Amino acid sequence: MQRVTSARVVVDGAVVGEIQPDGHGLLALVGVTHDDDADVASRMADKMWRLRILDGERSAADVGAPILVVSQFTLYANTAKGRRPSWNAAAPRAVAEPLVAAFADALRALGAHVETGVFGADMSVELVNDGPVTVLLELGGGTGAAL
Repeated sequence: MQRVTSARVVVDGAVVGEIQPDGHGLLALVGVTHDDDADVASRMADKMWRLRILDGERSAADVGAPILVVSQFTLYANTAKGRRPSWNAAAPRAVAEPLVAAFADALRALGAHVETGVFGADMSVELVNDGPVTVLLELGGGTGAAL
C-alpha cells in the first residue's frame, strides 16, 4: 500500500476510480495468491484501515482517509530464474477477482470511502506518493498472507 495525496485509475481514457483526499489517502495494490480466502481479505482490510501510517501516527480510520483499491497480480511475480517472470504464485481470476472485491467491501463495511479499478483491465494508475511511503502489508501469526 502507498500513502498518497491523490490517486486515480484510467481505463480506455475514462477515470474509473479516483481519490483526492483532504490531506492523506491510501492506494492499495492488491495481489491474491492461492491460499488467500475471504477471511484473509477481511483481516487485511481491517489491518490496512487501522495501520498508523499517516502523519502523526494516525490511521485511515482515525481521519477517514479514502482508499483506492487496484488489483495487481504482478505483485506475485517470481523472478528467481531467467529473465521472464513467472505468475504461478498469483491466484487465477476465478479466485482473485472475488477476493479483491471482498477486500474492498470489507473496507467499506469498516467505514472507508473506497474507489476501485477494474479487475483484469489494462489500467493506467496515476498517483502522488506522499513521503514517499510504501508498505507491504502482511498478517502476523505465521500465516504468510500478504495482500
